[in-house]
Amino acid sequence: MARASARHLLVPDEATCNELKARIEKGEDFAALAKEYSKCPSGRQGGDLGEFGRGQMVPEFDKVVFSAPLKEVQGPVKTQFGYHLLEVTSRQD
Repeated sequence: MARASARHLLVPDEATCNELKARIEKGEDFAALAKEYSKCPSGRQGGDLGEFGRGQMVPEFDKVVFSAPLKEVQGPVKTQFGYHLLEVTSRQD
């Protein structure tokens, strides 16, 4: 069964999500921004979600996490919770 590790950042609106993605692309630290801005409890750990299998997260997460290149920030990804930036840190297919 496929497994992956990822980190994410959750904000309520797409504009903030795009702004944070631009800051990360300019070299700011993903984990530091997650700690400051993420509305998810995982923000306290820099957005780290740990390891999980296919189907354990919302479908929008699965689609990105099990197909996106490793170590590249993806998003904004809209879910019922808000807008996410996702980074797949490892994956075993």
